Amino acid sequence: MRGSDTMSESGAVLPWQVIRQDDGGNRYRVGRYATQAEAQKVADGLDDRHHHQVYRVERVSQGAGP
Repeated sequence: MRGSDTMSESGAVLPWQVIRQDDGGNRYRVGRYATQAEAQKVADGLDDRHHHQVYRVERVSQGAGP
């Protein structure tokens, strides 16, 4: 199992991520967060400021790579 994929360098578990998707379909990870609520708050704040990108909250799967 690759549990370290969902951990920060300090060892904190960060299973939620905010993804930015642009008009071309390109996806970029904005950040990783401990809770879904924290990630959603960040995504909502970014959505309010940027009108050409979509910000999504996703749970990181245990086996996912960076």
